[in-house]
Amino acid sequence: MIDSKAVKTWLLGLQQNIVYMLEMNESDAKFKADEWSKPSGNGITCILEGGELLERGGVGFSHVTGNQLPPSATAARPHLIGRKWEAMGMSLVFHPLNPYVPTVHLNVRFFVAQATNNEPATWWFGGGMDLTPYYGFDDDAEHFHRTCSDALRPYGEDVYTNYKKACDEYFYLKHRNEPRGIGGIFFDDLDTPDFETAFALTRAVGDNFLTAWLPIAQRRRDTAYGPEQRAWQAYRRGRYVEFNLVWDRGTLFGLQSGGRTESILMSMPPNVSWSYDYRPEPNTPEATLYERYLKPKDWI
Repeated sequence: MIDSKAVKTWLLGLQQNIVYMLEMNESDAKFKADEWSKPSGNGITCILEGGELLERGGVGFSHVTGNQLPPSATAARPHLIGRKWEAMGMSLVFHPLNPYVPTVHLNVRFFVAQATNNEPATWWFGGGMDLTPYYGFDDDAEHFHRTCSDALRPYGEDVYTNYKKACDEYFYLKHRNEPRGIGGIFFDDLDTPDFETAFALTRAVGDNFLTAWLPIAQRRRDTAYGPEQRAWQAYRRGRYVEFNLVWDRGTLFGLQSGGRTESILMSMPPNVSWSYDYRPEPNTPEATLYERYLKPKDWI
């Protein structure tokens, strides 16, 4: 039996817990909770800017409904055209101040297309998390991927492998011919074997986010850096912007479905730059990012 209320309660609790834990890792900066409402739905966008750990961090919850699905949702599911629907999710992007701390993204979501006289309700879960470092470290990559693998192991020995592959394929900038980062896990259209199991797997992903990323952030946050490292961080952040605006289905769905633009674009970094045909010097940490880390590989 579908229990949308239980999903919403968990998503809101996950948002609150992550906000609390990140504030514990800042000395003064706090999240601003921006509650919003519009005819298509409502949500809470929590934003922190100017922190010692996070230069900008957004943790957003949204619950939106509609009478007709946008094209981005029906392109692969034409049988859903004309259905009433509801979607809810919790999404975050953290852009740290220190270039040695990786940017991270998490999303967990639930979707329902309402039943009609001829068709039953259609529902699915989706989500995942992925890591985007500016400077690569093997132990960071191994920790992040091992945490993802451990979280998914109760649901099948091949689940992590399949979701890692899906992540590598999805978070890929086709126009650059390069991955966005070192990947993680990604899944969509999860509706088997039943609602309870699919919901439990989705909770395992969301509930293990802090375990996957926070130890990395705590380990790297005090690493010394200078203007050169900040300039490299701003340049690589440009790739993040390109992916979100060109390829990300969630951004497209949010804009097409009448979502709140400020909340949809909270994932954008505060400072970013582009340089024409820039190539890092050989045998530098910046070059190593391309040579070793921006290549899909088995980190565990």
